[in-house]
Amino acid sequence: MPNLSGMHLVAAFIALLLIGLLLVPVAQVMIVAFQNPATGAATLNNFVDFFRSALFRESFWNSFYVSVVSVVVATAIALPLAYITTRFHFAGSALIQSLGFIPLIMPPFVGAVAMQLIFGRNGTVNLLLREHLGFDLPFMEGLNGVILVQSIHYFPFILINLSASLRNIDRSMEEAAQNLGSHGMRLFRRIVFPLAMPGYIAGAALVFIKVFDDLGTPLLLDVNNMLAPQAYLRISSIGISDPMGYVISVILVVFSVLSLWISFLFMRGRDYATVQKGGGGMARRELGPAEKVLAYAVVIFILLLVLTPHVGLMLLSFGTIWSFAPLPDGYTLQNYVAMWEGSRIFIMNTLLYAGIAATADVIPGVAIAYIVLRTRIFGRHGLDYLATAALAVPGVVLGIGYLRTFHSLDVPFVGKPLASWWVVIVLALTIRRLPYALRACMAALQQVSLALEEAAESLGATRRRTIHKIVVPLMKGGLLAGFITSFATAAVELSATIMLVGSSRDAPLSYGIYLFMQTPSGRGAGAALGMVAVVLVAIGTVITQFVIERDKKTRASGDQR
Repeated sequence: MPNLSGMHLVAAFIALLLIGLLLVPVAQVMIVAFQNPATGAATLNNFVDFFRSALFRESFWNSFYVSVVSVVVATAIALPLAYITTRFHFAGSALIQSLGFIPLIMPPFVGAVAMQLIFGRNGTVNLLLREHLGFDLPFMEGLNGVILVQSIHYFPFILINLSASLRNIDRSMEEAAQNLGSHGMRLFRRIVFPLAMPGYIAGAALVFIKVFDDLGTPLLLDVNNMLAPQAYLRISSIGISDPMGYVISVILVVFSVLSLWISFLFMRGRDYATVQKGGGGMARRELGPAEKVLAYAVVIFILLLVLTPHVGLMLLSFGTIWSFAPLPDGYTLQNYVAMWEGSRIFIMNTLLYAGIAATADVIPGVAIAYIVLRTRIFGRHGLDYLATAALAVPGVVLGIGYLRTFHSLDVPFVGKPLASWWVVIVLALTIRRLPYALRACMAALQQVSLALEEAAESLGATRRRTIHKIVVPLMKGGLLAGFITSFATAAVELSATIMLVGSSRDAPLSYGIYLFMQTPSGRGAGAALGMVAVVLVAIGTVITQFVIERDKKTRASGDQR
């Protein structure tokens, strides 16, 4: 048995950190939202004032509308890719799935400006439509632009989950339906898609939450009549005493939790279990010549659409002038020179902040995973839930909570409040990315046999030495994957950091991109900095996948021996 007194102390210390850095700031937001700003008495008047305001009502419905429509558009993008690559013998299926995941390596706000240059009123597509067909389309007008950018960025959540569900469908159920005369769209609508519903609902809920809470994309597209931008603008312009920013934050949290709860209710009580190991997967069939042409046309069109932000960002980063023309007037490396001269501090800050945050995520991630999986400490699952709860807290809400909680907490020897010190950015990144590292650590520890620890203990090793010499080394692949995932995603976090940047010299890369993109003259350098962000996340993703695959092969070869 482990040294429970030591484990209790570790669990208590981690719980206090999570309470202080997550629950207390969120609770501060909740409390202020229900307080009279003049007297401090409890009141509902702040919420009454919110819904009396035409701007706030419009922002609420706009956020809800954009989130719902983004789910619909993301489904229209993901569903054909998932179905074609899992249902048919289709050359290049693995490549298509891989290309479909690429949008996730670009933060949505990074590609927003590039999307404007391609799909905007005077962008590439509309200029060509106007010249050759005499009309244009409002792809990026107002809320349409937010929907298009968000849908293209977040549809991989649906693609990943839906593809996995389609692969696990019990083949015998499909065959039984075909024997009873169900084919084509009827078979898909009545049998295949309902059986894949768990994966679809999981992906759709993630898309809804991400879009509803996103701050960077509406800001860069100058769409301010949505909830997250309104929360940011109220706090940044009026100050942390303004109750409306807190009311909006409460609504954002409630809708995040509510969407997860509704998805759970939708799935509860329904049976999607298969009757054969692994489900067998859907029966794949060959496509006819005409079907193959149609399928490839659909896939190529979707891939061209979803890769547009990356192409546009790359062209913008190398372009000289790109205005009222389908493509830039010329190409240069000067944007990268200007980017490096003006943003070295942003890059160095990002490497520092994300590096510290990722390290700070892995250490408690290992501890929480060990406490949950290897001990019987009371409340251990609550520790897991508390660490994972950061996923349900929007970045802008956490940023506002940190400003409110730490604005009067002076740091000794620093001479400023914690809310104005760069360390607060690291704390926010750590809490925001802890769930990613924790899940990686949990998966890694689950693959470490308990028998190895018992054997070490039987040979006289203490629990601490066993963890240090046996458990952690065997988890190194998962630890590295958790570190890289936390690092790469923290490096491009904007929602929380934009609230907490005290001065430009403390700003990270994501904030630098936001500053560059505010003026047309800075967009080339901003795109170059955006390419740095994309490459950073891409390298992290590739390394993570390499580590995971290497671990799988190592374990498989070990099992064979």
